[in-house]
Amino acid sequence: MKMQRLGDVVKNLDSKRIPLNSAERIAKSKKGLYPYIGANNIVGYIDEYIFDEKILCVAEDGGSWGANQQCAVIYEGKTWVNNHAHVLVENGKANLEYIKSYLNYTSLNKYIKGATRGKLNKGVLENILIPLPPLPDQLHIANILSKAESLIAQRKESITLLDEFLKSTFLEMFGDPVRNAKGWKKTKLSDVCTKIGSGSTPNGGKESYHKEGISLIRSLNVHNDEFVYNDLAFIDDKQAHELRNVVIEQNDVLLNITGASVARCCVVPKGILPARVNQHVSILRPDANKLNHLFLSRMFTARAYQLYLIKNAKSKGATRESITKEYLEMLEIILPPIKLQNRFAQIVEKTEALKTQYQQSLQELENLYGSLSQKAFKGELTRSKPVTQ
Repeated sequence: MKMQRLGDVVKNLDSKRIPLNSAERIAKSKKGLYPYIGANNIVGYIDEYIFDEKILCVAEDGGSWGANQQCAVIYEGKTWVNNHAHVLVENGKANLEYIKSYLNYTSLNKYIKGATRGKLNKGVLENILIPLPPLPDQLHIANILSKAESLIAQRKESITLLDEFLKSTFLEMFGDPVRNAKGWKKTKLSDVCTKIGSGSTPNGGKESYHKEGISLIRSLNVHNDEFVYNDLAFIDDKQAHELRNVVIEQNDVLLNITGASVARCCVVPKGILPARVNQHVSILRPDANKLNHLFLSRMFTARAYQLYLIKNAKSKGATRESITKEYLEMLEIILPPIKLQNRFAQIVEKTEALKTQYQQSLQELENLYGSLSQKAFKGELTRSKPVTQ
């Protein structure tokens, strides 16, 4: 496939951009009808516009230019673009959707200058070589990839809606857990948990971790209503024995208790066992006869309770946010009837099962999109060739 300089197949309108200083940006972007574009995102709406056409915005600085990362976005209609995004329009030689797809597919990191804040200069951008098939094939490729992107966006939206459904269901059934407008009975956390405690980092720190073994859960793994497997650490039997007082059991609730991620909370996944935790994560083990683990976790991740925990973590006067074991033991929580808690837990389990199906479908769609993109930019996805995975 013929390679062409980007600057030869599109027109650059950077000279029309109008930068706003911070004060003007804050004042103007809080109101108005027209999108205000900075880097590759909408940062607000404004009362004026400088473009009234289809444009391709490419992050000049403050963006992400790695492979399969969104550094390029198309906007149509009246918009304002500041000096942090390049503005490209068609000149009859290339399709903007095709160009956008390629720029987001390939890695542009080798073109980025600057260590502290990367920048994609105009001259460098225009010299990027683009594989360019005939215009009809560009349109064909752009149409296929656009449909795949639409399916991916729909699946992501479905997952988001499931998360919102569980949040609204909790509030409908139990109300705000901090204000307790429904007047539920309250109790100390220590009275309804059989264990509250955190672990420690094995001697040697990160250097002592292994590629396999017993899972060591750290705060970076614990997110709100989600366990993140990335960078999961492992320890050997000897190290695990030294942490035998913080053995993780099924249905334990994990709560981050130090640092910037303080108050993040989720239920331990079954597949992670056997496991231990380090000193930045607390184990909360509810008494199943009094407190449902899914109810406790979702209560802690409710917005009102997150703000409550974070506020208290920052009020200790220390330089770093922290939630102590003593604080957790004395923490008062609402305690609705266990039957109602269990009913809510059933809703969570069914919804999470559906969410898992959607996430698997999303992964398949993203894999398909990656395969189609690879074929497209190798010249294997022209109008005369069938779409195969």
